[in-house]
Amino acid sequence: MRARVRDFIHTQDDLFFATTTYLHPNDRILSFLRYIPDPKGDRSTNDSRYSKVDSKQAYNFLDDSFPEYLFDCEVTGVEMMGVPAGKVREILSPVERLKEIIKHPSPDELLLKVVKVSDVFQDEAGISQKHLGISGSVLPGLYNSQVSDIDFVVYGLKNHQKAMETFEYMKNDDDSDLKGISDDYWAKLYEKRIKDSTLSFDEFKWYEERKNNRGVVDGTLFDILATREWDEIQGKFGEDTYEPCGTVEIEATVSDALAAFDNPAVYQVENVKIIEGPHVPINEVASYTHTYSGQARDGEIITARGKLEKVMGKTTYYRLIVGTTRESLGEYIKLKYLKL
Repeated sequence: MRARVRDFIHTQDDLFFATTTYLHPNDRILSFLRYIPDPKGDRSTNDSRYSKVDSKQAYNFLDDSFPEYLFDCEVTGVEMMGVPAGKVREILSPVERLKEIIKHPSPDELLLKVVKVSDVFQDEAGISQKHLGISGSVLPGLYNSQVSDIDFVVYGLKNHQKAMETFEYMKNDDDSDLKGISDDYWAKLYEKRIKDSTLSFDEFKWYEERKNNRGVVDGTLFDILATREWDEIQGKFGEDTYEPCGTVEIEATVSDALAAFDNPAVYQVENVKIIEGPHVPINEVASYTHTYSGQARDGEIITARGKLEKVMGKTTYYRLIVGTTRESLGEYIKLKYLKL
């Protein structure tokens, strides 16, 4: 079985998991529980009702009711979620779901907006439909037309870059179907994401606006999400193991930011200066939080603070990790010379 980031897994126990990575053990698919059966739930599909769960609720639910979906991962050294191979009912593909929506037109207003976003990236960015998909709550059909956002997926890192470049010149065009985001929304997102003083609101807004990966279509928010094509996925699960080495703060030049919107977001770096922490050679900075994806571009000088990790496999190297906790307190990626 193959599954990649943005796929969903529907299990034999009627649970819906979101795939979280590209490489998986032989016996399970690494993924995170998102929706559980609930007669009083506010989401429904095929006459069944479900509730969305957050991280704490997901772990507690599985620990109490389905512990077989939890396992101690030797590679990461922590307890993780994963759907055992024998529990997989169906792997839901964003590409196939988008094809289905386009092939069978619906009067549903959210699905009409999904098609509108797809048309823009096909017509304006020249990206073939086979490289486009829809994830999030729309993928398993557990969306609310009035409140759900659109998690639009572009396959191939260069295709994703092209989609964002297209949106950049369209978002301020009065005739465009895709618009930029208002200050009110950035304020709400800032309050939700930033729980310390690492970024001021003005800094946060500046970074988010220049990323060009989030906008509005007919009043509904949409994200332009990146997922690798199959031929961009390399390696095997377990080839690399990871060892935490404390906290580190660095200054560095971004040498390659092509994967800056991937999961995790990855920045290759050079000319690294250790400001605080162990003096070891650091090759990359990676972020597991959306806040610091797309934060810097090729050639820009950054400062970053996070957890130092030793990666051991075919080669051994060190990387800085941002987003080791949901709040990412005291962890960041910022431009050294940003002047607002």
